[in-house]
Amino acid sequence: MNPIELSVFVSRIESICEEMGAVLRRSAFSPNIKDRLDYSCAVFDGAGELCAQAAHIPVHLGSMAYAMADIVKTQLWQKGDMLVLNDPYLGGTHLPDVTLIAPVFAEDLDCAPQSPIAFMVNRAHHADIGADTPGSMPMSQSLHEEGLVIPPTFIMHKQKIEDAVLTQITAKMTQPDFARGDFLAQISANQTGVMRLNELLNKVTKETFIEALQELNDYGERIARDALAIIPEGRYQFHDVMDDDGAGAENISINVLIKVTKESINVDFSGTDTQVNGNINCPLSVAAAAVYYVFRCLMPLQTPACAGTFRMIELYAPKGCLLNAQYPAAVAAGNVETSTRVVDVILGALAQSPQNKSADHDALLAKIPAASYGTMNNVAMGSRDSGQQWDYYETIGGGHGANQAFHGLSGAQAHMTNTLNTPIESLEHHYPLRVTRYCLRQDSGGQGLHQGGMGLIREIEFLQPTQITLLTERRYHPPWGLSGGKQGKTGENWLDDTLLAAKLFLSAQTGQKLTIKTPGGGGWGVDK
Repeated sequence: MNPIELSVFVSRIESICEEMGAVLRRSAFSPNIKDRLDYSCAVFDGAGELCAQAAHIPVHLGSMAYAMADIVKTQLWQKGDMLVLNDPYLGGTHLPDVTLIAPVFAEDLDCAPQSPIAFMVNRAHHADIGADTPGSMPMSQSLHEEGLVIPPTFIMHKQKIEDAVLTQITAKMTQPDFARGDFLAQISANQTGVMRLNELLNKVTKETFIEALQELNDYGERIARDALAIIPEGRYQFHDVMDDDGAGAENISINVLIKVTKESINVDFSGTDTQVNGNINCPLSVAAAAVYYVFRCLMPLQTPACAGTFRMIELYAPKGCLLNAQYPAAVAAGNVETSTRVVDVILGALAQSPQNKSADHDALLAKIPAASYGTMNNVAMGSRDSGQQWDYYETIGGGHGANQAFHGLSGAQAHMTNTLNTPIESLEHHYPLRVTRYCLRQDSGGQGLHQGGMGLIREIEFLQPTQITLLTERRYHPPWGLSGGKQGKTGENWLDDTLLAAKLFLSAQTGQKLTIKTPGGGGWGVDK
């Protein structure tokens, strides 16, 4: 392919992902998917390597890129099949994120059942996945306390939905018909992707398609190597901590050593604390997603989202540590909170002058921001009372870290999440809740030549008794500044006039108000 043909090819498969996302959003039932956009869509090749993705959720997409090859090679695929899974130790992230995988075969050839040419994949967050507590983000100490664990299982076979499988899954949820609608939306999204990719395959041969993917990966690798050459060769180290795990452990360390050479970037998390009793552990695929995300941010916008883009990045975390937890460690908050801290650790390392410095570090430093608010501020709530069962989940934005060129953004989602807030109209329409305050948190960003972004204040009044789980971070350790910039403010959680812990389960009565004050971003530079 010449460069123009390759560019057109990349745009076509990326547009397939975008259309899959549009179908999923417009046909889903739950506000978490249709309003907050907590879903992701991607295309993988026949070996399970990433080919393209839409600009959806980094933690979804990076973890899929890391784990998909191991998933697809274990199955015997046939046309019209579709696989469902959410097991974090078999390719998932945490249980609410449910993944559907559909194979694509080259229709002009008599392919063997086990030889798809590509896979269409989507992952969506289900606010109810069968946990005992509403929102399915419990204060868990084991994977099996977090809800229904779905191993890789065919939810469709030869173009027909396996009703027994779908019914068995949705029966674990408080609103089975509602949940069924979301699963059917995910099925429809993948079917759309299969149809669109087949249209492309009808215009090119199987060999041309495979060659185009190879060229795409080689092109991605060239762009990545050129962009990451800005990082001087040497060793970069950093250390940061998680506030706590909600089960007694505090100040949990994440350590990284990044070794950069002309040929590779090796990211080593040796020295990170061992997995904990609480649910901030994460499988290695989630840590990989955070690592990939940071280095992708250093690449130009036109860099394709394909396996070749990440070929030079190597990752290691000791088995049994916080970032490579072993079954059946609890992982509900690892996907959201720990992945976010890994981003801070990688950025913090790259902001340090490297050991064995062999080139100018200033060009790289100009691209690295101070720490952003550093938590997804997870709020899961609902009711298990007979006749009033409901589940709701949201993440809340905060202040972004400033950098050499800009002030930090205020009141926006950052890094490993790319979701929206739930519109107040939708929230109040679907649930017995009233939003009584939603505003920027003044003076919460770190001071500096460029100021960190401000966090948010979101206050919710309960119109009936409600059970709540909070999984939040940066309540005790503030987001750090850079180049003399000050720290951002830590976050706070309140129930009426009572200050709450960073992670807890509680019950609220009618008329009480929950207030979440999210952290601000770190500042950059000394204010003159």
